[in-house]
Amino acid sequence: MAEMPLALRFGMLYDEHHMRRTPVRSKEATHDRIVEAAARAIRRSGYNGTGVADIMKDAGLTHGGFYAHFPSREAMLAEAADRAGSESVAKMERIAAASPPQRALQAMMEAYLSEAHIEGIETGCATAALGSEMPRQAPEVRRAATRRIKEMIDLVARQSPDWGQPGAHERALVTVATMVGALVLARAVDDRRLSDALRNAALKHLTLTQN
Repeated sequence: MAEMPLALRFGMLYDEHHMRRTPVRSKEATHDRIVEAAARAIRRSGYNGTGVADIMKDAGLTHGGFYAHFPSREAMLAEAADRAGSESVAKMERIAAASPPQRALQAMMEAYLSEAHIEGIETGCATAALGSEMPRQAPEVRRAATRRIKEMIDLVARQSPDWGQPGAHERALVTVATMVGALVLARAVDDRRLSDALRNAALKHLTLTQN
């Protein structure tokens, strides 16, 4: 029997490998799409206001496919909390990286307490959007959120003028707590002037304490 041409053999091997890999990549992409939709949904509607059916619809999928990707709703929420928190930290990292080192912290605070962030709930800080709901969530959800909050605190600490000195970490804790609290209150009120006053006062206070 004549030997199969090399090109044909290579083509068969490639097709076999491609057929094995494509479903895996497709499932990973679909999973990522669900998590992305869930990360937006929890910030927009809260954990309790986020249903599996709605998230699957937002991701362009049917409800029936959910359990092919997650063992439970809590598992999905944990990944969504992790994604939302990761996006929040990544945005602050990009702002810090784009600023001169001596202005990085100020630029982060200004962006966090900006009017755009007040409006951008769905893509903004997950801690400000969801913090009050955390005590009632499953342990894996709280664990994921806590990890990202710690990352935000560490990021702020690294940009502080006294980084590495005694008290720098405590100062970062106060800075993050003030930013998050001011954002929550500024979003909560229905008086725009009060909302602006809250975030501007917080920014002014933080600016003075960082110098």
